[in-house]
Amino acid sequence: MAHIIVVGNEKGGSGKSTTCMHVATALVRMGFKVGALDLDLRQKSFGRYIENRLAYLKKEGLDLPTPDYRDLPEVDPTALEPGENAYDRRLSAAVAALEGEADFIVIDCPGSHTRLSQVAHSLADTLITPLNDSFIDFDLLARIDPDTSRVTGPSIYSEMVWSARQLRARAGLKPIDWIVLRNRLGAQQMHNKKKVGEALEQLSKRIGFRVAPGFSERVIFRELFPRGLTLLDLRDVGVDHLNISNVAARQEVRDLVKALDLPGVTVNF
Repeated sequence: MAHIIVVGNEKGGSGKSTTCMHVATALVRMGFKVGALDLDLRQKSFGRYIENRLAYLKKEGLDLPTPDYRDLPEVDPTALEPGENAYDRRLSAAVAALEGEADFIVIDCPGSHTRLSQVAHSLADTLITPLNDSFIDFDLLARIDPDTSRVTGPSIYSEMVWSARQLRARAGLKPIDWIVLRNRLGAQQMHNKKKVGEALEQLSKRIGFRVAPGFSERVIFRELFPRGLTLLDLRDVGVDHLNISNVAARQEVRDLVKALDLPGVTVNF
């Protein structure tokens, strides 16, 4: 059975697609077979990222390791069981088609609450939640007392993950390994960074997730998307001398994959 990695956050702009692409490409580069699905049926940022990669590689005559991206298959409404949701069937069919071929399946969820996202979370063996390092984004996970900065209770997204965990438990599946990534860490605002970090550590013990460092705010991530490239591809496309920022960003990718602690994965890039 393929190990399913779901990248989810009900808020846009947190770096989900960048995280998906770098994790998926890193795994392919290490020799694993990786399937890829994008559940944001409108924007398809992850899907577009891979399409850009395939177009660029074809144009340049290159052959670089690439995840196997699939669109969700259409279903005949008349083939659905009574009460069955069409989106459930489409996602189930896509996962089933990849499971026999892939070691890992990376699923990107939309930045909103949808039926597809809810079902995907219940399928996750590993759940990655990229979170911009601010209390605005932290509010998605938990409510904070404005006077003491103490966590007063879980918020909407945490409750959805809890529901997904209950579904897996009832089905006899192993628990979700939930990792919250602190993305877009800036060099400034040290006081705010410290307070967000303390709140995350406090919350992690209450609702059961691990905290891992994500990606800093860097221009390079926005520049790579049009060509479908990742930081791991730069030397293969003729960038022999990485600047200090690029070297640091590549190390962030390495640290992230290590922090995921995926089965059978030894980081070697």
